Amino acid sequence: MYLMGFRPITVAVALAVLVVAGTACGRGTSRPGGAAPDAGAGRAANPAAGANATVTRVVDGDTLAVRTGKSNDKVRLIGIDTPESVKPNTPVQCFALAASARMKALLPAGTPVRLVRDADARDRYGRLLAYVYRASDGLFVNLSLVRDGYAVVDTIPPNVSHAKEFVAAAADARNGNRGLWAACGDDIPRHPSAPLASPP
Repeated sequence: MYLMGFRPITVAVALAVLVVAGTACGRGTSRPGGAAPDAGAGRAANPAAGANATVTRVVDGDTLAVRTGKSNDKVRLIGIDTPESVKPNTPVQCFALAASARMKALLPAGTPVRLVRDADARDRYGRLLAYVYRASDGLFVNLSLVRDGYAVVDTIPPNVSHAKEFVAAAADARNGNRGLWAACGDDIPRHPSAPLASPP
């Protein structure tokens, strides 16, 4: 491509400088409204650095209500699933209340968190999809819930950045007979690919 008055080599150098500068400036930036940073931010040395949301309430074991800037939103934790406790037309499932209580203990109202998204920013219900890190100590909440037996793996492509970690943590929890693996037997949650009911 020619730009008037510039040689091709000059244009190529200018474009290279712009790409490098844009990459450096783009690291760690947030989406409008402070909702969640770009994909890949979770691979940083400290993905929890710099809270971008505050928990306003826990909905259940895998869903939060948060405040981001001046906006209120619901967040569905990526890659995991906990038994249902508040889903319409669904009875309370085995270990659901324990999972919800665990989430409330990890992230009580007022807790600053960092939300890191993957490829898809929202689900079909408009909820933010995020890996959630507790800002105070960097706890990776999604992974913690699986590792301690409060959640199972529920990987939905293209949001697969931590799928291998979750699978390994679930296997460890199952082998260690922790949480729902000890309590629920054959009542471990199953994941319909297209849920019919609206989420909580």
